[in-house]
Amino acid sequence: MSAYRLVLIACLLFGALLSGCREQRRDASIPVSVRDSKVAPPVERPPQELLTTQRAFSEVSQKVTPAVVNIQAARVRRVPQLGPMFEDFFGELFKRHPQRRQQTKSLGSGVVISAAGYILTNEHVVKGAEEIKVKLADGRIFDGELVGTDPDTDVAVIKIAASEELPVAVLGDSDALQVGQWALAIGNPFGLDSTLTVGVISATGRTDVGIEALEDFIQTDASINPGNSGGPLLNIYGEVIGINTAIVASGQGIGFAIPINLARLIAGQLMENGEVVRGYLGVGIQPLSPALAESFGLDRATGALVNLVLADSPASAAGLRRGDLLLTYNDRDISGVRSLQLLVANTPAGGTARLGILRDGQRLELMVTIASREQQAVADDATETVEDQEARKTGLGLTVVPADEGGVQVEAIDPEGDSAKVGIRPGDLILALNQYKITDLSSFERAVQDIKQAKYVRLLLKRGNSTLYLAFPAS
Repeated sequence: MSAYRLVLIACLLFGALLSGCREQRRDASIPVSVRDSKVAPPVERPPQELLTTQRAFSEVSQKVTPAVVNIQAARVRRVPQLGPMFEDFFGELFKRHPQRRQQTKSLGSGVVISAAGYILTNEHVVKGAEEIKVKLADGRIFDGELVGTDPDTDVAVIKIAASEELPVAVLGDSDALQVGQWALAIGNPFGLDSTLTVGVISATGRTDVGIEALEDFIQTDASINPGNSGGPLLNIYGEVIGINTAIVASGQGIGFAIPINLARLIAGQLMENGEVVRGYLGVGIQPLSPALAESFGLDRATGALVNLVLADSPASAAGLRRGDLLLTYNDRDISGVRSLQLLVANTPAGGTARLGILRDGQRLELMVTIASREQQAVADDATETVEDQEARKTGLGLTVVPADEGGVQVEAIDPEGDSAKVGIRPGDLILALNQYKITDLSSFERAVQDIKQAKYVRLLLKRGNSTLYLAFPAS
């Protein structure tokens, strides 16, 4: 057999073998179910409520996303050229060595609140920024100008110069929020533009969170991640109800937003004046303990207790007294000290407020004209008060002596008595005992005798430059 014929046979055999492999591979392919127009979906008729909700989410995203921006803030910091090991070794000599400048960048979000280019965001997003870049949803990038910031509430306003009017978000009413309502967050988490997350309003009026000086947060489980800060929290109508601010790193599904009513108030002042001027009342206040609340005849520890009224202050002019319990402010319940501080701070200077108070068991209303904080002395540093500060004998587990400044001072305390348990200390001045003002040893003795008929002992003390109330059951 010739070599040519052998090669030809080999080629034919190889071709047949290759064809068989292809056929085998075709037979071994994994079938995939692909829906087409002739095949019905597994669920042909989803509940109409789900379809309606889905369309609502999509519509909110389509309508609001154009007004949400990506913010990049650049900061420059000086860093050692040789490293921390050399700094530790050479000490002061190293610190005098020239340091190089290093630029760091942070990402955040913002929302356009004016067609003229004003953008609402968080103060911590732009804090210390030497350069701000703003990227719109359509991809355009602008230089951002810092209009003003308010670190106490973490609100900031920046501005960009666009050649035409910008899409603007609609601001809603955060006071009307209810727990359980839908909440949608739009922002740029981790730099991922125009991300929508959905959840509910978990709580409102969150204070004492420890994030800002003045807090009144909306809590939501709509996912908020780094880069979301400054972006809008929305209701199902597409209205901005909050500015996303923070998350609890140790707990999933816990995010916080600044109520838009508060953010709008701060932003208005920043846009008009470049700064925020806070209201001032001129009182020292403390929270109510359960024992103090019961001593006032309340069934819950709510409100703020006045323990100091400064002379020549709005509170003094309105007739507030030490021992008044502040319950409402312009018909809004005062839940505690932080609640009152926020309400007063956000009242414009010169504005009036209606205070609902409890005094000697009677509910009263007082009108007060709020002043500017900058025009008044700081309460913590003040020593002059409206009422005389006087108060000495033995009683209630206390030994008191005449005080150099008048009145009586705690000299010794029975370590097993209720006075010691609630925190009374030697050196404390006793200013009042229940409804009695303590001016000398005789008034202290009369008050102690009368306390036998009371259920609770309530003491007003002066400690250093501060005053405070303490209460314990009368034995």
